[in-house]
Amino acid sequence: MRRVQGDIEVVSQRTQSPRGSIVTAERGALLILSFVLAGATIVIYRLYSDNMETKTKLQTLKDNIEAIKKTGELCMKCERGWELHGGMCYYFSNIEASWQESESKCQYLGGALVKVDSRQEQAFLDEKVTSKMNYVADQYWIGLTDLEEEGEWLWVDGSPLDQRLSFWQFHEPDNWKVENPDGENCARMGLQDGSCKLKSWFDKSCRAHLKSICEKPATVSAQLQL
Repeated sequence: MRRVQGDIEVVSQRTQSPRGSIVTAERGALLILSFVLAGATIVIYRLYSDNMETKTKLQTLKDNIEAIKKTGELCMKCERGWELHGGMCYYFSNIEASWQESESKCQYLGGALVKVDSRQEQAFLDEKVTSKMNYVADQYWIGLTDLEEEGEWLWVDGSPLDQRLSFWQFHEPDNWKVENPDGENCARMGLQDGSCKLKSWFDKSCRAHLKSICEKPATVSAQLQL
């Protein structure tokens, strides 16, 4: 019986050993699975956070774009030495030259002699020129001429002068030929003491050497804050 009992005990011990291994393996697998799940949870959280941050930035960008569309909030800039007004840049040149030479210089700078498109623009130019004049004849060329046909005043872009936006001084243009046999076929502007109702244009010989006003569009970019 002892032997048998001993055999039974031996068998019992042998049968219990694999079970213990199985339990240990299961615990190990559960531990590994726990680590995997923890790692996956961290990765998912980070992905979620990054995704939410990206969505927030995109939404902010969309909101800014919509705000720009509604309010027209734009950043307009001019190069150094140019003055900004109404989406255009103006350069008041102190170099005295003929009308044609002044136009060439403006083109070299990427613009043209100024074309007046509104009463507000004339008011701006009139104020600036008045403040920059040193003496009565210290005037500025603008981009207006009747060189092609006497009395037919055209801007440098070929468009005709709109009489509703005409700012000739009293009795101007007079095409005075006493000092200028070729006549006065180019327009200048400026009154040192200020002009009445913005009327500060005069005709002058295109060969005369005067200062000038160049004009070109401002550089435009949107102001966005992310």
